[in-house]
Amino acid sequence: MTGMNKIIAALAAICMSMALLFVAALPAHAVVVTDERGVGVDFAQPPQRIVALLPSLTESVCALGACSRLVGVDRYSNSPESVRALPQVGGGLDPNVEAIVALRPDVVLLAKSSRVTQRLEQLGLKVLVLEPKNHAGVRRVLDALGQMLGADDAQRVWRAIDASVSAAARSLPPEARGRRVYFEIDSTPYAAGESSFIGETLTLLDMKNIVPAALGPFPRLNPEYVVRGNPDLIMVAERSAQGLEQRPGWSLIRAVREVRICRFSAAQVDVLVRPGPRMGEAAQIMAQCIVDQSK
Repeated sequence: MTGMNKIIAALAAICMSMALLFVAALPAHAVVVTDERGVGVDFAQPPQRIVALLPSLTESVCALGACSRLVGVDRYSNSPESVRALPQVGGGLDPNVEAIVALRPDVVLLAKSSRVTQRLEQLGLKVLVLEPKNHAGVRRVLDALGQMLGADDAQRVWRAIDASVSAAARSLPPEARGRRVYFEIDSTPYAAGESSFIGETLTLLDMKNIVPAALGPFPRLNPEYVVRGNPDLIMVAERSAQGLEQRPGWSLIRAVREVRICRFSAAQVDVLVRPGPRMGEAAQIMAQCIVDQSK
């Protein structure tokens, strides 16, 4: 090897060593997570102090094994049991910004509908906007949170949800299938349509939702719409079911005449209306209702 070649080889070795040192110096977890706004949020390392302002996000963080990193939640987050002891910082729509700041979070998880996203960012807090609205959204949120947390089991959590929903569907006898269902979210009435995560679960259970996807995921209905829809089965929260039979014209509905109404407890409603890790449990609750009301 000539003198010049030796010099070139030595320089190449030095450059390679410097490159390896540079790579070694980079944070091991540096990632950019794209949220529901299409905004890329960078994380040099997994956040250790998390505030979650949506029950489904709280439950998802815990399902991914990071419950211990939560330092604050919204007033409605109550599962798993351990999160009940955490500081509550208001609701998803009306959080207490000062209380959130005082918790010194590495990241705040909140819904797209929250009104404080920009204010939190102006105060220097990192914000990740995630709001699952259907089954695909739940899977996407789990993936995003898994990426942020450095957890590699997001797909395992999703597969468990999917398997549980499928098991609930298989548990239904042939005579229970194909029923026309009305799922009421609120006595206004707001309903769960076909395109909602609840509607998608009903479809997987081989039920026929009387509220089509064209009306949106959770439309507000004219009560007469439900009368015309004439469902075979009504699913409703106990707190909203008071006087249901006395609503104008509702005595003509088949489900009311035949007393095929599932009245869910507050604890069951918490499971049913949250698009997250407990959707499999929600499917089991709905399936049991369908079987009970088919006898």
